[in-house]
Amino acid sequence: MRWDNLADNTTSALFGADSVTTRTFDTPEFRGITFHEVRARSIVNRVPGASRMPFEWTVNPYRGCTHACVYCFARKTHSYLDLDTGLGFDSQIVVKINAPELLRRRLASPGWQGAHIAMGTNVDCYQRAEGRYRLMPGIIGALRDHANPFSILTKGTLILRDLDVLRQATDVTEVGVCVSVGFTDRELWRTVEPGTPSPERRLDVVRTLTGHGIGCGVLMAPVVPFLGDHPDQLRATVRAIAASGATSVTPLVLHLRPGAREWFMAWLGREHPHLVRRYERLYAEGAYAPKWYQRRITRHVHELATEFGIGPAQRGTPRRIPVPDRPDAPDAPAHTGPGGTQLSLL
Repeated sequence: MRWDNLADNTTSALFGADSVTTRTFDTPEFRGITFHEVRARSIVNRVPGASRMPFEWTVNPYRGCTHACVYCFARKTHSYLDLDTGLGFDSQIVVKINAPELLRRRLASPGWQGAHIAMGTNVDCYQRAEGRYRLMPGIIGALRDHANPFSILTKGTLILRDLDVLRQATDVTEVGVCVSVGFTDRELWRTVEPGTPSPERRLDVVRTLTGHGIGCGVLMAPVVPFLGDHPDQLRATVRAIAASGATSVTPLVLHLRPGAREWFMAWLGREHPHLVRRYERLYAEGAYAPKWYQRRITRHVHELATEFGIGPAQRGTPRRIPVPDRPDAPDAPAHTGPGGTQLSLL
C-alpha cells in the first residue's frame, strides 16, 4: 500500500481544510484504483430545482465509481474536481470518510425536518470501495436512529452485508430499496458494465431482500437502444425480474448527458461503429431519446410486467412513526422523528 498527501488546493477547497490522503491498494480487486480520502464539509445535498428527480435531498459518500459503466451520467461531476471523466472516473475514487458523522450531525440539527434522503442516485454507494471503507452501516444507522425516511438504488451486492441494520430501519421509518438491472444479456453486461456484479447476482439480491421482508423494486435501466431493446431481450429481462420476487419494475431508456455522451459514443465507435449514425439521429435533440421511443419501451415493459404479475413502481403512502405514551415503553425506538413519505427513485 502506498500513502501520499495530496497538495491539490482545488480538491482541498471543495472538501475541507484538511489535507487529502491518497491511497493505492495493491490487492487484485483494487489494482489500478486510487482512493482520495477526504473530510467533507457537508454530506446532505439539495437536488437542483430543475431536476427530474422526485426527491429533494441526497447523500453521496463517494465520487467516481469502479462499476465503470460506459453510459454513467455522473461522469461529468468528476470534471468539477479537475479529474478525468473517462478512465479517471472509473479509477480515481473520492471517499468522504467522515460521511456517517456528518450525516448524524445534520439529522440532529434543529433545522432538519426529516425529509426523505435518496442514496445511490449519483454514483453507487455500494460499489467495491464500500467493502473496504464501510461507510453505509454508519449512514443507515444514523437514519434509523432518527427515524428518517430514505431510499437506496444500487447495482451492488454489498447491500446484503447491511441486512440487519436495514431491517432495523424498516421498523421505524419508510425505507425504499431498488436494484438496477437494465438487461440480462451477459455479453452486453460485460461490455457496458464491466465492473458490476452480473445481472443474475443483482437479482439474487432482490430475492434475498424480499425474502427477509424488505420490499425491493427493480429499475430496469438503462434500456440500451439497438443493443438491449429487442422484444426478446425485454421479455427475458422482465421474466427474470418477476422470478426474483421484485415488487415493481420500471424501465428507463438510456440518456446521454454531456460527459457521459462523449465517453459512450467513443466506446460505441470502437465496439459497434455501424450504430454511430443511428445514435446520432436518435439523440439529435439532446440527452434523451425521443418521447415516442421512450413511450414504446415503457408500454412494452409494462405489458410484459402485467403478463408476469408485477407492475410499475408506485409512490409509497405517508407513514407516521408512532410516539409512545411513555419514554420507557418497551417497544419504543431509541429515537423518534417525523414521519415521511417513501419516494420512488424512479
